[in-house]
Amino acid sequence: MFGEEELVKVHKVRAGMIINIIFACFGLLLARLWYLQVYKGEQLHQFSIQNRLRKEVVWAPRGMIHSRDDQLLVDNVPRYDAILTPQYLLDREATIKKLHGILGMEEGTIEKLLKKNANQATYRPITIKKNINFEELAQLESRNAELPGVSVETFISREYRDKEVGAHLLGYISEISQQQLPKFRKRDGMDYRLGDFIGQFGIEEQLDRYLRGTNGHEFVEVDARGRRKRYINTDNLFKGIEDERPAHGMNVKLTIDRDMQLAGYNALEGKVGSVIAIDIESGEILAMVSRPAFDPSQFSRGLTPEYWRSLTENKNNPLRDRNIQEHYSPGSTFKALTGISAMEEGVVDEGTEVFCSGNMSFGRKVYHCWKKAGHGSTTLTKAVRESCNMYFQRAAMKMDIDTIAKYANLFGLGKRTGISLAREVSGLIPTEAWKRSRLGQAWQAGETLSCAIGQSYVLASTLQLAQAYGAIANGGRIYRPYVVKDIYSPKGDLVKSFVPELMSEFNLKNPKTLKYVREGLFQVVNNPKGTAYYRRGRGILMAGKTGTSQVIRASADKVYQKCEDMDYNARHHGVFVGYAPYDNPKIAAAALVEHGCHGSSAATPVVEAVVTTYMKKYQPQMYLQNLEKEKLLHQQQAAPAPQREARDDEQEE
Repeated sequence: MFGEEELVKVHKVRAGMIINIIFACFGLLLARLWYLQVYKGEQLHQFSIQNRLRKEVVWAPRGMIHSRDDQLLVDNVPRYDAILTPQYLLDREATIKKLHGILGMEEGTIEKLLKKNANQATYRPITIKKNINFEELAQLESRNAELPGVSVETFISREYRDKEVGAHLLGYISEISQQQLPKFRKRDGMDYRLGDFIGQFGIEEQLDRYLRGTNGHEFVEVDARGRRKRYINTDNLFKGIEDERPAHGMNVKLTIDRDMQLAGYNALEGKVGSVIAIDIESGEILAMVSRPAFDPSQFSRGLTPEYWRSLTENKNNPLRDRNIQEHYSPGSTFKALTGISAMEEGVVDEGTEVFCSGNMSFGRKVYHCWKKAGHGSTTLTKAVRESCNMYFQRAAMKMDIDTIAKYANLFGLGKRTGISLAREVSGLIPTEAWKRSRLGQAWQAGETLSCAIGQSYVLASTLQLAQAYGAIANGGRIYRPYVVKDIYSPKGDLVKSFVPELMSEFNLKNPKTLKYVREGLFQVVNNPKGTAYYRRGRGILMAGKTGTSQVIRASADKVYQKCEDMDYNARHHGVFVGYAPYDNPKIAAAALVEHGCHGSSAATPVVEAVVTTYMKKYQPQMYLQNLEKEKLLHQQQAAPAPQREARDDEQEE
């Protein structure tokens, strides 16, 4: 029938359309399959791999630090941190409770850590506890299945072999802060991130770009909950997903001698102060110790609030390096420079005598010598030996402060030494112009008398004093102090070497000036009437000068008060600076003990310990010869060495 034929035609047309649609759909499906399997196949394969792999940082070991004789001072050790990734945390309350049992942390503390980091992406891990012990590590690893999202991350921690010894010099590393990120990125041109550890103090800070290596990364296989299953070696396996090995930092050799460091540290036991020793012919720092100190390892392990509080609340400021970050009145150690000024200006000569009665008047003020009975008729050498205030103050009456400052500046005082460590103070050598500019006042003649004996405005660090006496010993050469000797690649190749740098050299007009000042310094330690005679260094033939740095000005009725009877914070600082051996100088050293009262009893033994260690180790033949020289010298002296402390009426200054 006509109607049926038309209906069949219509169905055929529709059937053809359906078939075409079906073929079109199959074509699209095949095209999509080709696109995914062939055209995008490799890329999607990478994505699938990345879904089961997690990229983890492999921290680069920092370079090691050695002493001048290749003793290891700073090393690297593994450190383990407990990490929690919120993305994979299933049962928050149960996990926190289990972590409390394993790590011994309060549940509230863990909860606070999670809330503190709640705004960051959930896939970013949160450090729950740093530097976990091996027992905690074992429990976390063995209970991994019941702690989804919890893992252990391995870091490399710095280990300082001698802990507090030389802590200020070596410095420490700690995690970079949010505030430091832009500053250090700009300084070093490196893409620092939170979690990176950088040098924050001392050598670790100054040589951070050499010591720090380059971090690598590796891939580990994880399950659907983000738990680590196993390490995957991706080398030559997946394109674009390869492990990157970390590059070890460079190694550093210092000019410091470890045995001298230990000697200085032990000699400062129970004291607040510092000691520093330098090679007078190169500027190499041989020892540099400040006490109290801190344990640098605590910073790299993850500083606890309790330990940080113990440092910041300590009134003795253990975080400050007293060798370069503090300056003090040098006291009588400055008299050697006043004597040099007086001889060079023709104010005195080797035979000039000044009578010391114990006090003198100048203007409306009475000036006292440290020895109440006075020293009688005194020459330059005797004045240095017995530390007579009157001699140097009478010489200062014939000079102005600018003249004294000129010679003090020649010997490196009043300006930074240029040592390659941050935060060095400059000290102060006052002048008339300085006082007008700083205080808006004219200089008073009486102030020159106080400055002449190292008091009033005069300030110097122990490093500056050691450098100045080194110049006295070597005849006028000032070397830049330095603490880094060599830098080596991880393979042992020399990358950079540091050599002595002569900053200035001068010749004094009068050839007798240094001769007579040096003779006085020698007698301080080796003559029975010297202020440090009973503390003389056996076998080192040391020359030097004791000093008392006044903390507060004593009233007239308390000038001769026994220092030990004063309140602790009002007691004088004890100072000693010297060089050895006297007849062939090799080393200069300075020590200051805060509130130690006397340079002779408080500071001289510290210098003696460091210098003796040096002589025995580096000049053994000379040390033995000096033992014989000292024995002969002692036999020739009329009076035996008085084995005593300074008497009440013989407190220096």
